[in-house]
Amino acid sequence: MTAVRQALQQTPRASSLVENLNSRLRNYFFLRRQLGSQYLDLLRFFLNHRTFMRSECPERVGKSPTQLMTGQPNTHWLELLGFERFQRA
Repeated sequence: MTAVRQALQQTPRASSLVENLNSRLRNYFFLRRQLGSQYLDLLRFFLNHRTFMRSECPERVGKSPTQLMTGQPNTHWLELLGFERFQRA
């Protein structure tokens, strides 16, 4: 309970954060009707594994949301999707 209370106290509560997120995602949603729910799964994968080019927090630059949450580097995106990478001999 203490950890949850601390997390809630440290989390900013502002509608501007949600509006910022919605404005970033809105560009992707127009394809949803044509491509279906599988597109949303691929979009979620893309957004979770794409590295931050810039951030107010310097420790986030060059890392993806997944890397920040797990603390471990990502493997190649093809391997994350279940494919085997081609290796030249």
